[in-house]
Amino acid sequence: MSAVPSAADAGRGAVYDRGYRPYEGPRGLRGSATFALYKASMRRALGLRRSWRQKVAPFVLLGIVTVPAIVNVGIGYITRDQPAFDRIEIITYREYVGVSAALLLFVGLVAPDVMCPDRRQRVLPLMFARPLLGVDYVIAKVGAIATILLAFSFLPQMVLFLGNMMVSKDGALDYFTGHLDVLWKVPVAVALLAVYYAVIGCAISSLTDRRIVAGAAVIGLFLLTSISSGVVVGDWEIEGGSYGALINVLGMPLYLRDLVFLGHISTDSPLNGVAGGGLLAVACYSVVVLAGSVTLWWRYRWVER
Repeated sequence: MSAVPSAADAGRGAVYDRGYRPYEGPRGLRGSATFALYKASMRRALGLRRSWRQKVAPFVLLGIVTVPAIVNVGIGYITRDQPAFDRIEIITYREYVGVSAALLLFVGLVAPDVMCPDRRQRVLPLMFARPLLGVDYVIAKVGAIATILLAFSFLPQMVLFLGNMMVSKDGALDYFTGHLDVLWKVPVAVALLAVYYAVIGCAISSLTDRRIVAGAAVIGLFLLTSISSGVVVGDWEIEGGSYGALINVLGMPLYLRDLVFLGHISTDSPLNGVAGGGLLAVACYSVVVLAGSVTLWWRYRWVER
């Protein structure tokens, strides 16, 4: 316990020499501030430096999307020495890009958690002190979520590719040289998907400061347009593709995935057979990304005044 001050000490002030001095270290400009916000957003999204509960969702989802690759490689390993079995693939590289269900859940959970607290806790004026501008803020936030989506989509593909090399009956080198196109098709298709979902998730989350509302809106938009598209298209396998497939916001990147891997819309797509379907898919994708970008610019434009 501290001693009780005497009457003689009462009224006396204390002077402390803290030795304060001006900051003499490096001073970053807009790029440094944007990169710092980018790293902080990634840490928040992944739950790093937070409680273990915040780490469960992203890493469980990463484990879920990796399971098909592990199973595929395991089957290949078991059957590689059995001539009666041909090469068995439960999932192809093109199909693996479409793990949309897990990515949808991730975007619905993470985008609101990255965007909404800044507005709810009223820290945006502090963040937007020079040199950080509104466009820098948007780039950092969208870039962080897109990077994580890119990693979550690309890492399972790496597991699948390296695993298939190791269990290939023709040898690892022959498999590698025979699948060189995968080395550029997968990154391009995954990048298109990651940017698309990140822009949509951030744009919707910027419209509210409540995470649960933003998450429900993101998932609701994807599910509602997907269901509506299914109703409009109907039994496309019998009746043929329909323009109604273009209102499916959730599946839009998968049409571009087909263009990257196949050069045309796949025959197992509800857009198959539609005149100019590939070009229309590219146009709709661009419109959605542009609309999301304009929404983000509009929400954060005031900081540049």
